[in-house]
Amino acid sequence: MNLEFFIANRISGKKRKRKHFSNTISTIVITGITLSVAVMLVSVSIVTGFKNNITNKISGFGSHIQVLNYDSNLSYETKPIPAYSPVYEEIAALKNVKQVQTFAIKAGIIKTDTDIQGLVLKGVSSDFDWQFFNSTLIEGSILNIDSSYNQGIIISSHTAKKLKLNIDDPLRMWFIDESPRFRKFVITGIYETSLVELDETFGFVDIKHIQRLNGWNDQEISGLEININEFKDLDETTWEIRDIISALYFEDGGRLKASSITERYPQIFDWLNLQDLNVIIIILLMIIVAGFNMVSGILILILDRTYMIGVLKALGGSNSMIKRIFYYQSFYLIFRGLLFGNILGLGLSFIQKKFEIISLNPENYYLSTVPINLDFSHILLINAGATFAIFIFLILPSMIISRISPAKTISFK
Repeated sequence: MNLEFFIANRISGKKRKRKHFSNTISTIVITGITLSVAVMLVSVSIVTGFKNNITNKISGFGSHIQVLNYDSNLSYETKPIPAYSPVYEEIAALKNVKQVQTFAIKAGIIKTDTDIQGLVLKGVSSDFDWQFFNSTLIEGSILNIDSSYNQGIIISSHTAKKLKLNIDDPLRMWFIDESPRFRKFVITGIYETSLVELDETFGFVDIKHIQRLNGWNDQEISGLEININEFKDLDETTWEIRDIISALYFEDGGRLKASSITERYPQIFDWLNLQDLNVIIIILLMIIVAGFNMVSGILILILDRTYMIGVLKALGGSNSMIKRIFYYQSFYLIFRGLLFGNILGLGLSFIQKKFEIISLNPENYYLSTVPINLDFSHILLINAGATFAIFIFLILPSMIISRISPAKTISFK
């Protein structure tokens, strides 16, 4: 054991049972680092949880990327595109593309004996990925799409409650085009995602109903939905798809356009990006608090050990040797602060993730409980960043050591 580490180990209070002023200061320093690290871990886990959960929910409704007729406007009355083209195979072959599925949409009005409610029907085919709706379905079952017409419809709990409808109830819809048309469905499933804006808008049916309502044949659809593997590569994949479809022209002169989920719902993703800024501010504030707490504590410890520093200098100890003593002591305090901070922060995060203690208003936050995302890389970066920043703060108190005169400190003991 080297001398500096031995002295730091002795003055840290680790091997002393009697109370000392430095013990109290060490406890305060450790507590400050613990709380700062815990706040950073909880903040990052909550914000990344928000982003992941809300992104997954929105993607479940409309996929990551949509390909539509270029002439389609922002309404729910779209111009058809072919259900098959060799270009679609090129899109499916892209590295980041997970799945390509067809869809068609049509807006209508639900009419019951007492209520009227607008609803957008999204027609899906046998290639539709039901994984998301399997996780959000609270009653009934998903649609079984085959060669025959499926009369079932899946609606949200918001729509079901508003219209007082239940599983197996008939649902009558009117569609206003050149002349009013009527369709009758049977409710086979009820889902709930807490995305109120989307829940109250969409219902899901067999795509063949939409094709017939729009006067299309079975080879005409509203567009393609594309799900990807890595969300971080969304923009890059969107541009790859745009490059592929840019050379495609239909017989009637029509073209295709591709839009990403962030372009279709900019208000939601702008709000999520704003949360990133909030977390950055919180992390910076916590690092500053932990750093100043550490600096204050070490300064007090240095003043408390001024006589010891003077004696060591009188015995021939160099400034760098004495600095290493306090660096070792600082590392001991930082290590304990990080350890307890991780235990507290990860413990609180795990409790919330497991038991969902803290709830939210889904109308404002799109989620019913505070979400938690525990990512090892985030935990590692927070710990490494906090350690580095705190050590940078320690440059100031280390400079004080070189200014301490052994003659003055020993004479005034």
